[in-house]
Amino acid sequence: MLQFENYRKRYGKTEIISIPQLTLNAGVYWLKGENGAGKSTLMRSIAGVIPYEGDIIANGSNIRTDRRNYTLAVNHAEAEPLFPDFLTGLDLISFYQQTKGQNKSPDTKTLQLLGVTSFADRKTGTYSSGMAKKLSLALAFIGQPKWVLLDEPLITLDANTVTVLREIIRQKSVEGISFLISSHQELDIEGVKTERLQIINKGLELI
Repeated sequence: MLQFENYRKRYGKTEIISIPQLTLNAGVYWLKGENGAGKSTLMRSIAGVIPYEGDIIANGSNIRTDRRNYTLAVNHAEAEPLFPDFLTGLDLISFYQQTKGQNKSPDTKTLQLLGVTSFADRKTGTYSSGMAKKLSLALAFIGQPKWVLLDEPLITLDANTVTVLREIIRQKSVEGISFLISSHQELDIEGVKTERLQIINKGLELI
């Protein structure tokens, strides 16, 4: 489950989004909202990369009191990922494995499906936007996450990789991983029931 209790995010005096109380059961959720509604802000809050008021609890762990287990349970891929340009993809894969408690070899199947193995040994400063996106998505599946947050995962991807990603999401959801996906494009994940969430008037509602 993903629970919100008195969650609120403000920049200065401007309130961006407020969720007094909401529980999302395991599943696949499509997060919708107009540009600037706060979709990325919400995802970055859940991922624990920006501060916020209130509490977000993922599978029983609150990042404020149990950061280690929380960060193991939640993985995140940014809409427009930026990586230190002096590191290689392999450096980042190794780092994520360590931080996500995965000491065994990486999930080479997912890396291969997304096409990351063909350029992982290169420094990220040489990557195109599509290559950086593929690496970001691959990193989001490292470890044993309970929730994977994908912010606009389909942008900058070629048609074949979009098809591959949809199949990866389908397979991972069958394995019990839950997803929160922000996308302006239809998800069209065959065989997967997708619940719809929308940010409306600075609040979050199931629709």
